[in-house]
Formats: sequence, structure tokens, C-alpha cells
Amino acid sequence: MRKQIRGKPRYQRVLLKLSGEALMGDQGFGVDPRMADRIAAEIQEIHSLGVHVAATVGGGNIIRGISISAAGMDRVSGDYMGMLATVINALALQNALERREVYTRVLSAIEMREVAEPYIRRRAMRHLEKGRVVIFAAGTGNPYFSTDTAAALRAIEIHAEVILKATKVDGIYDADPVLHPSARLLRELTYLQVLEKGLRVMDTTAVTLCMENNLPIIVFNLLRHGNIRDVVFGAKVGSVIRV
Repeated sequence: MRKQIRGKPRYQRVLLKLSGEALMGDQGFGVDPRMADRIAAEIQEIHSLGVHVAATVGGGNIIRGISISAAGMDRVSGDYMGMLATVINALALQNALERREVYTRVLSAIEMREVAEPYIRRRAMRHLEKGRVVIFAAGTGNPYFSTDTAAALRAIEIHAEVILKATKVDGIYDADPVLHPSARLLRELTYLQVLEKGLRVMDTTAVTLCMENNLPIIVFNLLRHGNIRDVVFGAKVGSVIRV
């Protein structure tokens, strides 16, 4: 049984960065409703404590713009296809949250008013102040920018205190833990160490944005139940990147 953490959450406003693959569950493609519901349950838990929660979701479970461009498709077209995939995932997460009676808004950087609100910074801030979960979709709305960069940009814009980057491993390692079982978990790193070592935690643009704005990044294992809550309460979970 997981030990309950008492007291006040350390972070009052967070941005949760989810990969598209996080929504796949055990499937090889698309969205697993059970996984979406599990993630929604963990978001609901911290939201119920009064934490302002925003999220971004990648689109890798459906399509990756950079991958299909490498196969010969135009990069700009591929990136826009990837952005549309993130909208599908954002709507899936919104549906899972609203089934749990958590008021949620999807804000898209590409206008599609029938399914999402257009991204307007002040509107996003207002939704958070009203206690709604905000999901940012369609990246930055521009090709050549990853969802990592979109997450960093939106986190800075809404004055989030931290980016919570959810992964399938326990944090940042000095080597790929899947290929190297003896890889060592690195609990704390500076932004410069991440950039100098070429650690593929987030892309360099995202890490640089966070460094310039002193925004910490916590990398943790999404598959361990309760990790999101523990991170929000300041427990030593995963790896932290900061000054």
C-alpha cells in the first residue's frame, strides 16, 4: 500500500507533459480508454486538492511528423498531421476527465472551434483560476516545433511552477535503461548538464526555454500509481532538472 503524504501540495500550478504513447496502454496504436481513465483518475486526485492542472499530449500513438517526413513526406505537412493527432488525444483525455466530473477545456493552437477553443493565454489563465483542467493541443501551431517545446512555452505563459514530464521509466538515466540494465538513475541535473550530455529528455529548445525562465522539469514514471500526486507533494520521485 502506498504511503499517504499529508500536508499542503508543494506545487499549486503544474503542467503535465504526456506522450501520445502514454494513452496507448498495451495497444500498439491509438487510444486505450482504460489508460486514459487511469491517467484521468490521477489528474482528478491532484485537482481535487486545489492544484491548478494544465496538460499537453503528444501525438506519437497516431502519427509523428518527423518520422513520416524522414520517409519522404514534406516536413511541414507531416508536422501539421502530428498536431492534429495531438488534438485527437486531447479530446480523449478531456472525455476521460469529464466522465469523472472534472471540468475540462481543450485549447488548440490551430483553430477548430467545433471541437476546441482557440488558444488565448488570458482565457487559459481564467479557466485555471476557475478550477478547470486545461489541455493544450496542436503544439505551438507551427511546424518544426515539438510538443516538448509547446509544453515549455505554455508552462511559462501560464506561470506554472513546474513541468511534470511523464515517461515509462523512473527518471533520467546515464544510458538507455532498456538496453543497459546497469544504467544509473540520475536524481538531479542542471539544464546545462542535460544539454552538454545530450540527454534526450526533452528537445534542446524546450530545455533552453526552461533554463532561461528557471522552470524546473521533473521526469517520472507514469506507470507507477500515485507518482503524480507524490511529485506534486514534493516527494523524491524521478529526476529533477533545475539550476
